[in-house]
Amino acid sequence: QVQLVESGGGLVQAGGSLRLSCAASGIVYRTNPMGWFRQAPGKQRELVGRISAVGNTKYGDSVKGRFTISRDNAKNMVYLQMNSLKPEDTGVYYCNRLSPGTDSPWGSWGQGTQVTVSP
Repeated sequence: QVQLVESGGGLVQAGGSLRLSCAASGIVYRTNPMGWFRQAPGKQRELVGRISAVGNTKYGDSVKGRFTISRDNAKNMVYLQMNSLKPEDTGVYYCNRLSPGTDSPWGSWGQGTQVTVSP
């Protein structure tokens, strides 16, 4: 059974930083590209950025230069370092596997972690 557990969210002022963590279990983690998604109130879930199995990263335009994704394959962990946060970064953040060769999520979602950025 695949399980994804996100943590590290919270309330932060604009310009601040947070580091989110995603613990993955029940999958052959090392071979999976992983993505961080977020869902803002009243909006669809969107891909924030992705990391390949070997550590190559790609980011959405709205977070490029501010967010960094990393992974620790030995610990089955994926991280999202968020700097220079803006109120529009507010939302629930999720991690998930990505279907190979796509940016589409693959499998069940975790509970997510809430990030709230105050002006």
